[in-house]
Amino acid sequence: MTAPPPGTSLNAARRERELAALPDEVVDVLVVGLGATGAGAALDAASRGLSVAAIDARDLAFGTSRWSSKLIHGGLRYLASGQVDVAHESAVERGVLMRFTAPHLVRALPFVMPLTPLVPRTRAAATLAAYRAGDALRLAARTPRSVLPGPRRLSAVETLRLAPALRPYGLRGGLLSWDGQLADDARLVTALARTAAGHGARILTRVRAVALAGDGALVRDELTGREHTVRARSVVNAAGVWAGGLVDGVRLRPSRGTHIVVRAETLRGLTAGLQIPVPGAASRFMLVMPQGDGRVYVGLTDEPADGPIPDVPEPTDGEIGFLLDILGSALDVPVRRADVIGAFAGLRPLLDAGPGGSASTADISRRHAVLTSRDGVVTIVGGKLTTYRRMARDAVDAAVRARGLAAGPSGTARLPLVGAASRDRLDALDAPARLVQRYGTEAPLLTALAADADGGGPALLEPVVPGLPVLGVELAWAVRHEGALDADDLLDRRTRIGLVAADRAAALPAAEALLPRAALR
Repeated sequence: MTAPPPGTSLNAARRERELAALPDEVVDVLVVGLGATGAGAALDAASRGLSVAAIDARDLAFGTSRWSSKLIHGGLRYLASGQVDVAHESAVERGVLMRFTAPHLVRALPFVMPLTPLVPRTRAAATLAAYRAGDALRLAARTPRSVLPGPRRLSAVETLRLAPALRPYGLRGGLLSWDGQLADDARLVTALARTAAGHGARILTRVRAVALAGDGALVRDELTGREHTVRARSVVNAAGVWAGGLVDGVRLRPSRGTHIVVRAETLRGLTAGLQIPVPGAASRFMLVMPQGDGRVYVGLTDEPADGPIPDVPEPTDGEIGFLLDILGSALDVPVRRADVIGAFAGLRPLLDAGPGGSASTADISRRHAVLTSRDGVVTIVGGKLTTYRRMARDAVDAAVRARGLAAGPSGTARLPLVGAASRDRLDALDAPARLVQRYGTEAPLLTALAADADGGGPALLEPVVPGLPVLGVELAWAVRHEGALDADDLLDRRTRIGLVAADRAAALPAAEALLPRAALR
């Protein structure tokens, strides 16, 4: 392969062409929102042979989808709260991603729950039983142990080998479990959008839905200010936490999940994730997740987010302090506030259950809901990143039924995203490991782009900023093939440099200088 799969490249020129042609057509499905669920809906509909336009007021993965814990999890928490169907759905979708649709982006990550003096033996026994129940879900989902190993007890020596920063005094050992980890949640959304484009979907960022109806929308090009009418046989509202502002009667109760970012050296050789129990909450853990790029994420909170929906949620000092306190309960040397190099927060689009619902957002069901308005707009809310594909399928199914569209059943459970391949094939690729883990089979194309003088030359295989793992060719590829239109797209979504303000400031000049050079001529 010497070029990306046909039709999968997104760039400014393609956006301009397709946006200009849209007012003259009637599409089968208009999707509003290009997070994981919206991009997944675009792919689901396009892969069934339906004509699709998918729009977002900002960029791919601008909202909640880029603020996750980067986990593709098997629903253990839902099992603990009695939501067996939600847990099983999570386990099934985790297996789909790890085995068929995105094995290049999702890998097995070991987690250790340290058995400190603060963890009673009764809780340790209950947690191990829950891990074994989760392993039964893995088996029911037909995910083999070669993909996700089973849980077991660890000695204190084994626990400290995996997590040397833990406090050894009083440590009784640990419990080992496994789950799926995304290389990057925003990269998953980009892969979904590009795969949808390869099936004919029009993927249009910087296009805002001003007004929605069952037969289309009034939209505005945010780059020019021009407004257009998009005519559609069906409309799917996948705008996440903003969905209620587009359709009457959709009541959401967002909750804020906050993470902090620390350097890997702060946690002294951590090679596994950590699950640290939250005191007083039987099924809640704080997660410590090494990212493989010199950073570690620590999260997450679950706090009500009342009031207007911000474009970019901000963590509070109280939430950061809470995470540091829980982390410090297990470490030999506590992480200080000065060690926190970044923080981010996302809003979960939870469905408001009304006056009789739970007082705590942590207790609101993570089931998704498909709602159809009086004029036929299908809205998809709730759920979680792991089950985006199921959510997208259900939303498109509802649109097909409501409008009588000629389409067969969804086939996305076995539809590989761009870059996907078996683990053996990925391991055999001749490309830097970082590129293989983020671009899969397209990794050699990035190295070829760097070898091309017109693409930028060998210097593109150097880091954007010394000390960071992101290579210049990743930015060039994002402009040419992933729809990046400005430096924010490059630093905050196609790569995650922007999670650390100091790193972002250092990389910004390189990103701005590369934009005009990387654009297709």
